[in-house]
Amino acid sequence: MPDNIILVDEHDREIGQGEKLAVHQAGHLHRAFSILVFNNKGELLLQQRAKNKYHSGGLWANTCCSHPRVGESLEVAIHRRLQEEMGFDCELKEIFSFIYNIKLDKDLTEHEYDHVFVGHYDGEIKPNSAEVGDYKWMSINDLKIDIVQNPDIYAPWFKIIMGKL
Repeated sequence: MPDNIILVDEHDREIGQGEKLAVHQAGHLHRAFSILVFNNKGELLLQQRAKNKYHSGGLWANTCCSHPRVGESLEVAIHRRLQEEMGFDCELKEIFSFIYNIKLDKDLTEHEYDHVFVGHYDGEIKPNSAEVGDYKWMSINDLKIDIVQNPDIYAPWFKIIMGKL
């Protein structure tokens, strides 16, 4: 059941499960995670979502984001997805979590209890082309300026996260 995701209440308590696309069509609150990986220069690794993604294709976002599978812990899910999307793994630590509810393209809604993790990495990156259109390292200062100047090229949840950093 890799396409099923975990439905939660406002306290992140599991209350059920649902098929990923149907959950996003209905706008049900579900568990998710976002990963921010920095290098030794303090730059953040950004991912441009592949154009063929089911939503927000072509937008720039954090290093990696996804949902844990039903029966999968956040700890396992964050390392699995970082490896699947960006081709590497590193130590990750949760820094905060928050709930957001936003309308996306294709009549989808992102209503997530999002756990935000941070890590550090300076090695080789081997992105999965089915997931990632491009990637780049960017300083936080330059990124915050670019988000103000070019808000439409960034994923909405990523702009929320950046506002909280």
